[in-house]
Amino acid sequence: MTDPAYQRLGLPVTASPYAVLRAAVRALHPDTRAVRGFRPARKRFYRQMLCAHSMRQAVGDRPTG
Repeated sequence: MTDPAYQRLGLPVTASPYAVLRAAVRALHPDTRAVRGFRPARKRFYRQMLCAHSMRQAVGDRPTG
């Protein structure tokens, strides 16, 4: 099962890792990005999005909508 947060990014399977990161950054609220204490959580979120995307590419999954 794909992560719901990753599905909300709405990326095609062919998207580059950099495009995934840009979409993940835009998905976060600006106030969330501004808090220094949330940095480890943000990095973890970005890694999870990259991992979900690489798994989707490996399977050759098609977008669900």
